[in-house]
Amino acid sequence: MAAFFGFHMPSFTFPGVPHNKLFDRVVENAKAAEKAGFDLVTVMDHFYQIRGIGPETEPMMEAYTTLAAVATQTSRVKLGTLVTGVTYRNPALLAKEVTTLDVISRGRAILGIGAAWNEDEHKGYGIEFPPIKERMDRLDEAVTIARLMFTEERPSFAGKHYRIERVLNVPRPIQPGGPKILIGGGGERRTLRILAEHGDIGHWFGGNLEDLKRKKKVFEEHCAAVNRDPSEILLTVGLPLVLAENEKEAKAIVEGLHPERRAMAMIVSVAQGAEVIGQYMEAGFGGFTLNNNIFSTRESIALAGELIKAVRGSAVPA
Repeated sequence: MAAFFGFHMPSFTFPGVPHNKLFDRVVENAKAAEKAGFDLVTVMDHFYQIRGIGPETEPMMEAYTTLAAVATQTSRVKLGTLVTGVTYRNPALLAKEVTTLDVISRGRAILGIGAAWNEDEHKGYGIEFPPIKERMDRLDEAVTIARLMFTEERPSFAGKHYRIERVLNVPRPIQPGGPKILIGGGGERRTLRILAEHGDIGHWFGGNLEDLKRKKKVFEEHCAAVNRDPSEILLTVGLPLVLAENEKEAKAIVEGLHPERRAMAMIVSVAQGAEVIGQYMEAGFGGFTLNNNIFSTRESIALAGELIKAVRGSAVPA
């Protein structure tokens, strides 16, 4: 299987670009990512900028409005959030929004979802922020509802936190079986269990390869417990690779990162980056996400495209 690449846009801050031109730059980057060979373009589902990327006062556009608009300007890449917080929307409404995105994009939507964590924006927007156990319970029910609405004509469901009653979801999703469900997060007791039961794609936000291998074993144990073949689920990882054509350029990119990201950055050539990704692929990871806070221009995205070509050219057919 060829490696799957996602271009993630956690930042809408572009030096010298005024707010009334932000979306133009988002479209430019999304088109560049599509041309470079990325398979997926994602945005965060946040209302404030998050720590590790920048100050919370940086601009942050609403996710699904942005994705729907990007859908009209692209033709091949899949589109989704990395990831929607389960607390932000009624899950039936969320399933409707993702279905609408699937229709607008002609079958390119993905539902990315997780348990939510940013308490500050919950407080700011007046959104309830229950304890983690309840958020995990809500996540389990939410993906159950989404799958029902993607695959059945008039489903009903009654859970502890959410219910639907012969709900309509018309127009139906374009993709057979509905959009794929991506579960974000690596919590070993509940999140990986929900991924094993309900997910098509799992996304882990980086980490040491040995730690990820151990986490993968835990995930496979959950799959065995629910009688699911783990090979049915694509495991993806966010990688802090910094590609640069020279040392000066690399230094400038790294210095522009948030200190937390700066400490994790891996400065590599295209060949070195392909070697790193090859190690993850040998360990059973098939998807890789690169961020626009590192790859922020058409030129840097094109360089990432060279990495994608190098990885796919060196992959051994399954």
